[in-house]
Amino acid sequence: MSGNAESRLLLVTGLSGAGKSTVLKVLEDLGWEVVDNLPLALLETLIEAPVQRSEAGRPLAIGIDSRSRGFRPALLVRRIKDLREAGGRDIQTLFLDCAGAELERRFSETRRRHPMAEDRPAADGIAREREMMEPLRRWAEHVVDTTNYSSNDLQQEIRQRFGDTDEGEPVLNVMSFGFARGLPRNADLVFDMRYLRNPHWDPKLKPGTGLDANVAAYVIADPAYEDSVSQIEKLILTLLPRYRAEGKSYVTIAFGCTGGRHRSVHVAARVAQTLRESGYEPTLTHRNLDSAPQDGLEGRPPPASPASGGKT
Repeated sequence: MSGNAESRLLLVTGLSGAGKSTVLKVLEDLGWEVVDNLPLALLETLIEAPVQRSEAGRPLAIGIDSRSRGFRPALLVRRIKDLREAGGRDIQTLFLDCAGAELERRFSETRRRHPMAEDRPAADGIAREREMMEPLRRWAEHVVDTTNYSSNDLQQEIRQRFGDTDEGEPVLNVMSFGFARGLPRNADLVFDMRYLRNPHWDPKLKPGTGLDANVAAYVIADPAYEDSVSQIEKLILTLLPRYRAEGKSYVTIAFGCTGGRHRSVHVAARVAQTLRESGYEPTLTHRNLDSAPQDGLEGRPPPASPASGGKT
């Protein structure tokens, strides 16, 4: 977000159970003034209120969802437009989304009732709320899908997006993941490493990860490795200045393999190091590094060579 800190305002909204409370807590830790569940009728009053001396320079985050008094998404969008046209505030919207099945699991685990399904299954309330919130989702400048996020993942995402960073410099996150465990929903660039030979099928390498030297050596020995990864690095280094010129404040670069433990982990670590050597400061995360290796996720093993006597 751009502009003076005291003119910055972020509306935090989205589906119930998608992580609004976590987001507001992180923003508060980052120095934002935070107000939750504000009645819609008081929105303009709060925005236009004079900034107190003790609060000068602090951006403002307002949590609004389907439980807020007078909540009508289409009306809220119109009010935001009016406030923007009136000037004086840099107003943006963060929408927290999540897959229905995951929301059902979260409500079941916490034994909470969905606010729009007090006497009905949670799935009914989730579907009803999703339809109601669609205008806000379409309008939002920032959409974060928390389906595959832990609480720590979401906290890191918010710190990257809304923490203090060098002016104009995008915040970089390089991550590894396993396609068999789902695509990362918030990645800007996704590279598929499944064309490289798979250490999973070597009994000595299977328990290890791409951070281990012997696993890395196995991946590097693939004839396609050096040329392809070098070209990927060149592409990323070409794109990053263009993202900066477009004002993009964060970029997530994801590398995937089947299980997310070997090839993608090694390549993500290499690319992160290349970016550091090029003057960037990426964070590096391995989404599925701690997942147990499973043959069923890895597809078919490679065919045995004649010299192996039928062994792989």
